[in-house]
Amino acid sequence: MELTCRRLDLQLTHRWTIASSYGPGGGGGTSTYGSVIVELRDTQGVTGLGEAAPSNRYKETPDSIIDFLKRVDAQRLTFADVPGSMAYLETIAPGNFAPKCALNIALLDGAARLAGKPVYNFLGLGFTENKHVTSFSIGIATPDEIRRKVLEAANYPVLKLKVGSLEDRENIAALRSAAPEKTVRVDGNEAWKTKEEALRNIEWLAQDPHIEFIEQPMPAGTAREDLRWLKERSPLPLMADESYKSDADIDLCAECYHYVNVKLVKAGGISPSYEALKAARKAGMKTMIGCMIETSIQITAAAHLAELTDYLDIDGNLLITGDPYLGATAVNGKVSFAKTEETLGLRVKAKE
Repeated sequence: MELTCRRLDLQLTHRWTIASSYGPGGGGGTSTYGSVIVELRDTQGVTGLGEAAPSNRYKETPDSIIDFLKRVDAQRLTFADVPGSMAYLETIAPGNFAPKCALNIALLDGAARLAGKPVYNFLGLGFTENKHVTSFSIGIATPDEIRRKVLEAANYPVLKLKVGSLEDRENIAALRSAAPEKTVRVDGNEAWKTKEEALRNIEWLAQDPHIEFIEQPMPAGTAREDLRWLKERSPLPLMADESYKSDADIDLCAECYHYVNVKLVKAGGISPSYEALKAARKAGMKTMIGCMIETSIQITAAAHLAELTDYLDIDGNLLITGDPYLGATAVNGKVSFAKTEETLGLRVKAKE
């Protein structure tokens, strides 16, 4: 097996700011986002693509991803044994979920191609067209910018608004001035540090009948009893994101949240995300697949798990300019493989 990788600097359509990078007055955030593309090629010429879109939240960067990949002996990887290949990667170093995610996606891409199937069928799943709708994310900004972004996203039926700024209430008002009755999901990104602060904000948000749920209102390391206290009192469903990295977190999240958000890059790929989604559904929780800022490689990889979800938030490729890959589409928010030229594996190809 031959392993190659390259870094991409993805250019965002709008500056991207969340609670952890917020600066008063609309400052903070970033206009570029680093990602790493991985390619595995076997001796027969079968190729698998993968992507790692790291997050500072998990102390991973493009450089740390590339450093890990340099330690990988590609001869220990095989499309014929994805679990065995992943077990080998665990012997290199703990953590490093982003590069493991990229390799897992590439391994499954190649394995499914060899089996003559798309990845969702290879996993024993299907994909239902005209069913799965992704939200469109609006980052923290000034109220005027929020209104402009919402108007630009008019074709998307569900919005996700980032909160955790001093202008949250003004931003909600700006959103509603442009989209009075559109369904909105709110993402706290661990912004509120006490259970009382979180409850005050959630009670205010709940006055809006078109807000669907609140995602990760408090830090993932918050005491269990405080998270449980908030769940018991919250008028809106609470979704775990940073609190739910893998199925190992299911007991905490089933007790302290209503829903979970699974992301390929924090779980370590499609395979562990599949297990995380199954564990949550077994526990009676609603599920969502989320994303970082990503190309169509990782977004499409996530779409292969759509049948295991109640919600989708896989819009990272919609937030960038010049996506170099073609995969699943999301016209008017509806995720689709109908116009995807590739029929096998990830169903992704490079743009010509």
